[in-house]
Amino acid sequence: MSAEFDEGTRDAGRKLAPVRVGSVAYLNAAPLTLGVENQVVFAPPSSLAELLRAKALDAALVSVVEVLRDGGYDVLDGVSIASRGPVRSVLLAHRVPLEAIREVFCDTASLTSVSLLRVLLAERGLQPRLTPLPEYATAPDRDAVLLIGDPALAFLAEPRGHRIWDLGEAWRRLTGLPFVYAVWALRRGVTTPEWRRCLRSVCEQGLTRREEIVARCAPAERDALRRYLTENIRYELGAEEKAGVARFIELLEHHTGASLHRVNYLR
Repeated sequence: MSAEFDEGTRDAGRKLAPVRVGSVAYLNAAPLTLGVENQVVFAPPSSLAELLRAKALDAALVSVVEVLRDGGYDVLDGVSIASRGPVRSVLLAHRVPLEAIREVFCDTASLTSVSLLRVLLAERGLQPRLTPLPEYATAPDRDAVLLIGDPALAFLAEPRGHRIWDLGEAWRRLTGLPFVYAVWALRRGVTTPEWRRCLRSVCEQGLTRREEIVARCAPAERDALRRYLTENIRYELGAEEKAGVARFIELLEHHTGASLHRVNYLR
């Protein structure tokens, strides 16, 4: 990494400083704040949403469902956490066939993943009870458990007596579209075009440095995590991703009766 390149990241980070920014401490989000971590508040997705609602943050990388439920946010155009097939870090681990599941214990850190599971099951005519998972340590003991983020990756890394239903792959098969898990939510009226360009620049520079993130991991894990960050996780937010968001809104409204907000994307 050149000194000139690193200075560019720091310069963009300094320009972010007037706006209070939050993100998640998951591996898949690390490229989007690489080099400006000291400017960022890190918290679980559900906590970031609470901080945004309380106006303790001005911008945060949150579950897309938070934006759909609250009409007070815009979304940074061009950047997301998404997948176009298997995602590996949003999965339903189950010991019995899907049709026989009566209860799913869910990691509730991400409302989007829970909502996606609800939609995918409903499309199969299934409505099991969704129950919060008390703690990750109990996951191997459950007959059906929804896991997200780094805990999902850790679960996959060890042999289990569960079948794995990858929700990114299931969505792709259902709709033919990408699925968007998280976006940069911006409190309306707080950010400027120049500030948004700076945040986008931080993200773009971080994506060119994913190998640095991989190098921090245990050597035995690096190949799998490199594939995860470069093949499973997609960081675009283009026309196809927006079509995926629109389709998700339609299906979520259809299956839950909720009235959701459409997304306003800002460059």
